[in-house]
Amino acid sequence: MLKAETLAIGTELVSGQSLDTNSQWLARELGAIGIPVLFHQTVCDQLEENVSALRIAAGRAGLVVLTGGLGPTQDDLTRDALAAYAGVPLREDPASLEAIRAMFARRNRPMADRNRVQALFPEGAEPLPNRVGTAPGIWMEHGTATFACLPGIPSEMRVMFHEQVLPRLRARGLGTRSIVYRKINTFGRGESDVEAMAPDLIARDRVPEVGITAHEATISFRIRGEGETPEEAFAQTEPTAAIIRERFGDLILGEGSDDLPEAVFAELRRTGATLASAESCTGGLVAQMITSMAGVSPYFLGGVISYANSAKTSLLGVPAELLATHGAVSPEVAEAMAAGARVRFGADIAVSTTGVAGPAGGTPEKPVGLVYLGLSTADGTWSKRLDIGPEQPRDIIQRRAAKNALNWIRLTLRGRPPG
Repeated sequence: MLKAETLAIGTELVSGQSLDTNSQWLARELGAIGIPVLFHQTVCDQLEENVSALRIAAGRAGLVVLTGGLGPTQDDLTRDALAAYAGVPLREDPASLEAIRAMFARRNRPMADRNRVQALFPEGAEPLPNRVGTAPGIWMEHGTATFACLPGIPSEMRVMFHEQVLPRLRARGLGTRSIVYRKINTFGRGESDVEAMAPDLIARDRVPEVGITAHEATISFRIRGEGETPEEAFAQTEPTAAIIRERFGDLILGEGSDDLPEAVFAELRRTGATLASAESCTGGLVAQMITSMAGVSPYFLGGVISYANSAKTSLLGVPAELLATHGAVSPEVAEAMAAGARVRFGADIAVSTTGVAGPAGGTPEKPVGLVYLGLSTADGTWSKRLDIGPEQPRDIIQRRAAKNALNWIRLTLRGRPPG
């Protein structure tokens, strides 16, 4: 099996000033045609380090796709590094030089003499025409590795990958299989709990391969399928997906990019229920997540950000004596907030959040990370305690509280008793 590696070149990448999105895109595109990317490298604009990175890549991958370093400036060193690695001189390619001149002419700009370096290629390399930019790419085979050098500008890189790299791979009998990745998302259990429920699914060397990842408390199963066609690859994943759906039931939010907002919206549409929110510690995050869904207006009637106690009283009707007796962060106030929102908006279901998001404001009795949720329907009003943890930063506490609130709505609409 051909192994691939991406090599992103640029000091701005290794210094953290810019994000390498090219490698992510290339990994997906190569994976989709049956060429798995097993390694990513990022290297600065230094010749010695570039040559070293090429040696490392060639030692472990048969295909190395480079991005960046093909411009005309002195820190664009990809062509020099590749020539030094292969031990060959650089040669000017007349056709490439003429294409660069023509590009400048079409843009009514003079070509600086420095741009001539973009027509230099390691001896034995093949130029890759760039119809959308001035920097030609480089295709070179040396030893057991094939190198495809593409511009770092994402729009140019993507066009050249499809127009120049893919045809050359297929001409060599590569990239003829299909790989699909499916992601099934769950919420309500921790990553270790989910893993404990699926030891057979994540067993090493299992076909299809299954992995587990976590992002903001959403736990995802990633299934990799392979076949001669996309349809065959997808079919390979379906029995495993069916096992996951059956085993994890109500924990499953959906597939692909579906998370809690999408799952709640789906339940609102299915049931026709209307929703309202009352938020304190989450500051409107629940409402923001819901309203990020296009088409949700018939179902989400509105929300209140009742951050101050006075707002809880005046906007939601929370009794002042309740606040005085129990404090804003309490199950009693969470329930009163939810009930007040449901009545005032005339909604079928309402949810509330109140808690200590930190980093200050916690006490031994009510530490940072303590959140109470409230939920109210025509059948009653309930509260739920979350202990997210004082070690968590403010934004994590807020997002986990909001996601748990959405999940409670989702499960209630699915018929799960809210109490």
